[in-house]
Amino acid sequence: MSVKAQLFITCLAEQFFPNVLRGMVDLLERLGVQVAFPREQTCCGQPFFNSGYRTQARKLAVKWLDVFGATDGFIVSPSGSCVDMVCHHFPTLFPPGSPEHRRATEVGARTFEFSQFLVNQLKVADVGARFPGKVTYHASCHLLRGLGAREEPKALLRRVEALELIPLPGEETCCGFGGVFSVIYPEVSTSMMEAKVRAIGSTGADAVVACDAGCIMNIAGGLRKAGSSVRAMHLIEILAAGRKPS
Repeated sequence: MSVKAQLFITCLAEQFFPNVLRGMVDLLERLGVQVAFPREQTCCGQPFFNSGYRTQARKLAVKWLDVFGATDGFIVSPSGSCVDMVCHHFPTLFPPGSPEHRRATEVGARTFEFSQFLVNQLKVADVGARFPGKVTYHASCHLLRGLGAREEPKALLRRVEALELIPLPGEETCCGFGGVFSVIYPEVSTSMMEAKVRAIGSTGADAVVACDAGCIMNIAGGLRKAGSSVRAMHLIEILAAGRKPS
């Protein structure tokens, strides 16, 4: 029986990183996964939730669960923060024992961030990628602390041909984005981002890789402001960038 995956594309990826979404589809299909796309999907409600607007977040969560609850198979997303919202915060929006709470728990159990899905569910680390260059890795907060994915992205990077993975000082330190955090506390966010950019520069890497669009946008802006030539890339861009000679 073939593996089926519903694509949870997320707002930032849809608006700013369509190439990441195309790469995700290509990689999944290359691995024999049957990909489906629920067209009625909307925002999962994380911005409302993080801002304290639980009523508005609950409405979007119900809509999201209506759409994905009617599907079968795995649900896969290129964003650790959005998956963390679905898996860990959706159930808190509904009373324990309610139909909504049960559905949130059931749907969350089959929802995975991309690197976790490949390494832990498909048991795949080598996707046949090739990327010549020096790369360092930034651990996005929700992926690391929310989902507990510390090694999965690096396991995939280590199997990319011609790629040299360089340790990042303060790899697990926040880049300062944090969604609305960067808006409410811009001075603190900027200081954190500048520290992250300095750490990236110290590695001599050609690119810094992360698994969340918000982190990539924030770090990319910091690198441009610092006049750095280092590229901020999503893990999927690395994995889909080239293929090993057959």
